[in-house]
Amino acid sequence: MNNKQSTLDRLRGSLGKKQLIAIAAVLALGAVGTVSILRMGGASAPAAEEEHGHGHDEAKGHGDGEHHGEAKGGDHKDADGHGDGEHHEEAKKGRNGGDVIGEQKGITVEMLLADQGGAPRIKLWMTNGGKPVQVTANQVSVLLERPGQSPEKVSFALEGGVLVSAQVISEPHLFKGTVEVQTGNGPARFPFAKDEGAVTMTAEQIKGAGITVESSGTATIRSSLQLPGEIAFNEDRTAHVVPRVGGVVESVVVSLGQQVVKGQVLAVISSSSVSDQRAELQAAQKRLQLARTTYEREKQLFEQRISPQQDVQQAEQAMREAEIAVANARQKLQAIGATADSSALNRFELRAPFNGIIVEKHIALGEQVREDTNVFTVSDLKSVWAQINVPARDLPQVRVGENVVIKASAFEQKAVGKVAYVGALIGEQTRTAQARVVVDNPNTVWRPGLFVNVEVSAGEAYVPVTVTADAVQTMEGKSIVFVRTPTGFAPVPVELGRTDGKRIEVVSGLKAGAQYATSGSFVIKSEAGKASASHEH
Repeated sequence: MNNKQSTLDRLRGSLGKKQLIAIAAVLALGAVGTVSILRMGGASAPAAEEEHGHGHDEAKGHGDGEHHGEAKGGDHKDADGHGDGEHHEEAKKGRNGGDVIGEQKGITVEMLLADQGGAPRIKLWMTNGGKPVQVTANQVSVLLERPGQSPEKVSFALEGGVLVSAQVISEPHLFKGTVEVQTGNGPARFPFAKDEGAVTMTAEQIKGAGITVESSGTATIRSSLQLPGEIAFNEDRTAHVVPRVGGVVESVVVSLGQQVVKGQVLAVISSSSVSDQRAELQAAQKRLQLARTTYEREKQLFEQRISPQQDVQQAEQAMREAEIAVANARQKLQAIGATADSSALNRFELRAPFNGIIVEKHIALGEQVREDTNVFTVSDLKSVWAQINVPARDLPQVRVGENVVIKASAFEQKAVGKVAYVGALIGEQTRTAQARVVVDNPNTVWRPGLFVNVEVSAGEAYVPVTVTADAVQTMEGKSIVFVRTPTGFAPVPVELGRTDGKRIEVVSGLKAGAQYATSGSFVIKSEAGKASASHEH
């Protein structure tokens, strides 16, 4: 020490002040260089430690397992506490092909959504420094939050060292979630998100597409029962016209489809039986005339005390018998629809029984017809029947006097009627009962043979969650409602219930108060269809 001190003193004495300052500066620069070299040489140490399972001290405090270096212009304090890697451009992949969703309390979580047993499920791996962490199924749970739905809690089971969700993760995979792990240091939570099937739309795009948004809510649903039916003739206003006498057709004065009135002549038949009955009537009338004359003469002679009373009584009896014979002959003609007076004894005229339309015609000029031949069918189509087949389970809801709505299946037409009859028997083959509705048909729109749908009111019900009918779309065979999200819309599968044609009951899949797209939802469906090609778990 004394030798060093004397050496320094000699240097101070021999060197000037400026030279001392220069030497100090050189020494300082050397020290800075030494520190830099030491830092560069130690850069591989953490990597080596990590490879051998050692902890990464600098990464402590980051919830997403990301090593945050020195940030330019700041300390990047906004990343503290993030567990979902929200500042990452892309999630870090784990060694099992899943996403590393975070690191907390010495546990790194890797998650993969993939098919397991033919259905999509969540798989989880827990590691610490690259080494598996023994975690039981009871220590792990996942909470999924889907747009417009209540939170869904997912439990897990341990299968071959991998935690697999006990529930199937239904599509679409559009949700935010949290993996919660119970550790010795308390619960650790790892947020994550999936945006499969999301439709991104700005407010301007929504307005331009004419999409309106409403809230799901309560409503009174007037439920109805849809039953198939067919229009048929009103049999109370349909007649099958038969000649009731045999003969030859002399003329046919009406055509098929023609409107006729009651009493109008339809055809003329030449019938020998009609001729015989008219001849019988005329003969009876002549006998009656003679019997009446005889009675008047005998009565006059009796009054003059020329003939006995017995002769008067016999003449009166003969006259009464002649009257009966005339009445009998006239009623025979009336029974077959023939008139007593005719220019020809054999002329028989077929007449319309009431106002209606000729709907069937089976008669031709010169044809020989029998007395029971159905030559015309006349029906008053101002009134028709809607025949309904009612399954046994629906019979309690179909009652006589119940108002129903009939809708044509071939074109846009509907009418209102009442149930007039419900059959008491169920068909052995069809297992249905017959019912009918009387339908007014002033314009003859409802033609017999037309298939219809009959809507029977099944009562009213208060429903907690409903949406408008035009909000429901179908995608991949499922009923979908598009729920509003901050960035656009999300497809939500729903189970539907009763409907009144305007609103539909949502049995499950949507909670009350959820914002959803009503009119214009088909535009969102088309946008969602474009993204379906990129579907992956």
